[in-house]
Amino acid sequence: MPLALLALAISAFGIGTTEFVMMGLLPNVADDLHTSIPTTGYLVSAYALGVVIGAPLLAAVTTRMPRKTVLISLMGLFTIGNTFSALAPSYGWLFAGRVIAGLPHGAFFGVGAVVAAGMVERERRARAVSMMMVGLTVANIIGVPIGTLVGQALGWRVTFLAVGVIGLASMACIAVLVPRLPAPRTTGLRHELSAFRNGQVWLALATTIFGFAAVFAVYSYITPLLTDVAGFGDSSVTLVLALFGVGATIGNLLGARLADRALRTSLIGGLTALAVVLGLFPVASHTKWSAALMVTLLGIVCFAAASPQVMMVMEKASQAPSLASSANQAAFNIANAGGAWVGGLIIAGGFGLTAPAVAGAVLAVSGLAIAVTAGWLERRSPEASRVIAGGVAHPEPQRVS
Repeated sequence: MPLALLALAISAFGIGTTEFVMMGLLPNVADDLHTSIPTTGYLVSAYALGVVIGAPLLAAVTTRMPRKTVLISLMGLFTIGNTFSALAPSYGWLFAGRVIAGLPHGAFFGVGAVVAAGMVERERRARAVSMMMVGLTVANIIGVPIGTLVGQALGWRVTFLAVGVIGLASMACIAVLVPRLPAPRTTGLRHELSAFRNGQVWLALATTIFGFAAVFAVYSYITPLLTDVAGFGDSSVTLVLALFGVGATIGNLLGARLADRALRTSLIGGLTALAVVLGLFPVASHTKWSAALMVTLLGIVCFAAASPQVMMVMEKASQAPSLASSANQAAFNIANAGGAWVGGLIIAGGFGLTAPAVAGAVLAVSGLAIAVTAGWLERRSPEASRVIAGGVAHPEPQRVS
């Protein structure tokens, strides 16, 4: 694999750390800024809001820029957002900083996935993208726990300053390691938007929203489930959550290898496994060892399905992948917010802390049904699945070198 993927992985590590570390720092931020925990929790939503807004917007305005320049610029904005957050004098300013930090998230992963896939042969594209995504999964194992501990010991502002330093380091790595990548010959917003005339792209995005809302319906409330149902102490929860990161890393690499061999089959298999694990979650959550096992399995099946899903969107929008790939990242964050909303409604309705897993299983089955339908339509009319902007898609573009 090209060494340039290391630069993308470091960037993904920083992005993953700042996205999830706020969950561990909520009490510290609330105490320092004199806000309630629920109000401070909106800072998690602020980041997701930035992702949903920034993913299509920044991907659209950078379509004519060389991709290396785009990557460096996006990480520059990421660094500014985290530094702004660290220096925020009040809750409102911190909210704005979180939105700014989230803006480049989706566009970076969207463009980065295209760059990673373009640096290797076709049969290794999913693995190349997974090497970038390893940074995101390792952030859940190392970055988030360390960032939480640093924030608790030295203050939450130090954590965001440290993430800003990671952003600067990633910019330097991209500048040194990523080769010069000119903008594609056929560029422009109109060309990128043409991908959305392909119904398969919309079906893939719908699969992302429904399939992965299933995960966040459960994972958003995993801490009270582990403490109140499984019986873990507060000090042990961080270690159990690290198991999710371990499982995610395994699933990411496994899903990528399977996707390179059989993309549609690996996606359907991953979503099926996700539905099964979520269906077993309520039963297995009442003892510590089985709850820890289920958290690990959830990480494995989630990212085993996510890797082929990222590639599915890129394949269906192969002639204009940057904007569609970035939109897929926005779809993941819509799934994040939607899943958390569904899980919260179920808990508020008095159905218990394990009930969101049942809803998650239903959502996973919904995503699976969409993926199966997309595959059936593709087999029924393979030519129609390649129609873009009213005509048959052009031959696949050459990989970057």
